[in-house]
Amino acid sequence: MDMIIRDISDADLDAVLSLNQSEVPHVGSVDLEKMRWFATNASYFRAAMRDDQLAAYLVGFLPGTGYTSPNYLWFCDNYDDFAYVDRIAVAKFARRSGIASRLYDDFAAAMPGTVDVMTCEVNVRPPNESSMTFHRRLGFDQVGSLVSDDGDKEVAMLAKPLRV
Repeated sequence: MDMIIRDISDADLDAVLSLNQSEVPHVGSVDLEKMRWFATNASYFRAAMRDDQLAAYLVGFLPGTGYTSPNYLWFCDNYDDFAYVDRIAVAKFARRSGIASRLYDDFAAAMPGTVDVMTCEVNVRPPNESSMTFHRRLGFDQVGSLVSDDGDKEVAMLAKPLRV
């Protein structure tokens, strides 16, 4: 099975939304309007397709957008320049196939040479152990944490150097 990574199109948004919602709470719940906003404003919004079926997607931002996510804003407050992975989801049929790693590599390759760090967050409460293991394997280290929802939610803020 060949995989193609390509930009999201309007025709993909319903499938991307469905995949996103199937992965809550590991990714935040959004609606179709927010997906359209991502398509217009994200620095990176690409899909991994297998046999014309959505296998995964990744949404990423550089600093300076109008994005108001507290996690993104934390990185804005703590880094001058970064490539922020806002969300990634992989369909069940495509898990453990390397698709997420390929999307991360594609995102890094799409960034300007001035961006030295990739950032993201992973849920600690509620825990997302598989995501934390994946990110550590990719070379991410915890650089902070953020508590929200009256203490019910905590995320580990992670960063990985893009240039050595």
